[in-house]
Amino acid sequence: MKVLAFDFGASSGRAIIGNYENGVITLEEIHRFDNDPVLVGKSFYWDTLRLFHEIKQGIIKAKNTVDFESIGIDTWGVDYGLISKDGELIGNPYNYRDKRTVGVPEEMESIISKKDLYNLTGNQIIELNTIFQLYAMKKTNPEILELTDKILLTPDLFNYFLTGKMAAEVSIASTTQLMNPYTKKWEYSLMDKLGFKREWFPEIVPGGTVIGKLSDEICSELDVPAKNVIAVSSHDTASAVAAVPTSEKDFVFISCGTWSLFGTELDAPVISELSQKYNITNETGYNNTTRFLKNIIGLWLIQETRRQFKREGKNYSYADMEMLARKEKPFTCFIDPDAPEFVAPGNMPKRIKDYCERTGQHVPETDGAVIRCIYESIAMKYKYTFLQLKECCGRDFSAIHMVGGGTKDTFLCQMTANAANVPVIAGPIEATAAGNVAVQLIANGEIPDVKEARKIIAKSFDVTRYDVTENDAWEAAYKDFVKAIS
Repeated sequence: MKVLAFDFGASSGRAIIGNYENGVITLEEIHRFDNDPVLVGKSFYWDTLRLFHEIKQGIIKAKNTVDFESIGIDTWGVDYGLISKDGELIGNPYNYRDKRTVGVPEEMESIISKKDLYNLTGNQIIELNTIFQLYAMKKTNPEILELTDKILLTPDLFNYFLTGKMAAEVSIASTTQLMNPYTKKWEYSLMDKLGFKREWFPEIVPGGTVIGKLSDEICSELDVPAKNVIAVSSHDTASAVAAVPTSEKDFVFISCGTWSLFGTELDAPVISELSQKYNITNETGYNNTTRFLKNIIGLWLIQETRRQFKREGKNYSYADMEMLARKEKPFTCFIDPDAPEFVAPGNMPKRIKDYCERTGQHVPETDGAVIRCIYESIAMKYKYTFLQLKECCGRDFSAIHMVGGGTKDTFLCQMTANAANVPVIAGPIEATAAGNVAVQLIANGEIPDVKEARKIIAKSFDVTRYDVTENDAWEAAYKDFVKAIS
């Protein structure tokens, strides 16, 4: 069986044919495109209609290549589009890095405390969450919300554009901080407190639900038959976790890309004073499991640093940046990757230097020193989160499974093993697409369940093991990292 998967990241998107044959899944990329947010005045938007155009191009290329069975779309979380009463998109959806939510979590405490909000939703308090975006919009653009009939999260929005059907897939809904993590339903009591209309939010459906068939308009425009559109585990991390190639029940994962999602898969949420203190989130995975994880700013720091270097006329490749970092002295300074000043785009090297100066550390002077500071800080933040995760769950873990595009960065993979003092099993690189394809295959009856899907994925894709090569130096430097982020 062949299926068509669309996998959207924060900087690019791809259309991929997933082929399941002879007990093995293979992936063929047939269309790749940039996903460039657009700054207009002071506001930061997604170019959503351009992205939907690229989905159409992917479908055209797919139908000219193979006879595929279904379509599934996964994207980043929290962002949404507004649909009017006549079914039209209202304006361009905001990007989660837009600055309108700065300070909103603190402002909202006059209505509901952060503690109560966490206990109700289990979500990490982070200002980019949907709840804070909507609160900011209600305050600054209430007239737009008055025109709104439905709010659709990004993958649900694309599914709607393709089928005309509205639904909220559970994994993407769980990123909003508006869903009850136990019932997997919208938390209407919270909406009522904040003045959000209940009817804005469509029915929540499980991952693997057939949303509908391609609409007559899409079929006519693209000259394709009416294929099923499946709401896979629509949050890209949920798809990636579905593809972790392990048979163990207790495992730790890092879905590593622009963001690093560090966590474990559980049968039920963990909502406690300790998990709240550590600000660990409970999101929903395939088959209503809980992804107990921490959102960590990851390779965004490297990506944005490279963009700044290019603006300065230094056309480093990622390989060039790694080589520069390798030549520098280790453990001279650290940043907290999740500090607020690193969220927005801009001059990242300057912000890193400013952070180091403000915290009384050595200030990195060379490009290589800046890059090494980023790498070591990300690896140390992984260790920091790993220790918190083990404490909250009351269990130990023997290895870390790293999946996603970040696994191509061998420097970071080895640093992670050394910092956390456990082996890192890296791969598959295409975990999100593999998980998207696997859920479609389950929905289409080709694979019985996710347990079997993980076995198949383990046979289908290469993984690399990174054993601990040094730890004493990392243990000694960890105290300096903790001090730098405190």
